[in-house]
Amino acid sequence: MTSNTVDQKILETVSKLSNPESYKLVCHKHMMGEPLPSNKKLKRIINLVREILFPGYFGTTTLKTSITPHYMGVYVDELLEMLTGEILAGLCFECTDESELRIEKHKNPAQEKAVAFIEFLPEIRRRLVADVEATFLNDPAAKNFGEVIFSYPGIRAITNYRIAHKLLELDVPLIPRFITEMAHSETGIDIHPRAQIGESFTIDHGTGVVIGSTCIIGDNVKIYQGVTLGAKSFPLDDDGNPIKGIPRHPILENNVVIYAGATILGRVTIGENSVIGGNVWVTSDLPANSRVVQKRPRDIPFMDGAGI
Repeated sequence: MTSNTVDQKILETVSKLSNPESYKLVCHKHMMGEPLPSNKKLKRIINLVREILFPGYFGTTTLKTSITPHYMGVYVDELLEMLTGEILAGLCFECTDESELRIEKHKNPAQEKAVAFIEFLPEIRRRLVADVEATFLNDPAAKNFGEVIFSYPGIRAITNYRIAHKLLELDVPLIPRFITEMAHSETGIDIHPRAQIGESFTIDHGTGVVIGSTCIIGDNVKIYQGVTLGAKSFPLDDDGNPIKGIPRHPILENNVVIYAGATILGRVTIGENSVIGGNVWVTSDLPANSRVVQKRPRDIPFMDGAGI
């Protein structure tokens, strides 16, 4: 292939890629100098929050009681600066104001939201302590709290969820979904930040767990790998498009246990103290203290390919 041919093909491709009709649905236009959300910075923010919430477990600092306030101050100061910047980026990203003053418009609200989040960190820690305790008590294989905090994917996913959920409550756009999807990529556990999850929550093993955006989960709930808390169907509007924002995921009351591979769909309520067995499909309400399991398997011989 001659150099002229290569140049011609490249020019033709650039022309196609530059056609506004080809990218109008996947292009974001932002003002010059306006920040964009950064996965790299958000990862640092999550690591900072982990260092703050679980002192001595993450990061490289060896904490002593006498100097803990100093290091906490350093971490929180860095967190405030970085989180303010990422919230500002999210606010600018979703802003429809066409003026050139969007950064100035959102600078103070971004800092206010960051401060409000930081003020809530002691409560997030309290809830995560309850999650760690529940996970430890529910797993005979867990040797100590440190093992649970360091290595359990459920705790990593729940930590990201509790961070993201609070940011969502503060009307921070875009960033909460980034944070839960980071945990999804790391652990295979998909929790929408809008879900409402109570205290002492346990996800055992975790891979393949899906928790939809309108789920409501009570206290002392335990779920295993492969559990789906999803939507059964999507009501359509007059144009045939799914209606967004309506409650469409399950409600789990207190002390529910759901075993591996179970699928619960739709706006159904699973009453307190219920147990859902593995690989069960549930699409209707269950009263308190229910026990739902599969039928007994039948012993069928397979000879010469029969039955396959």
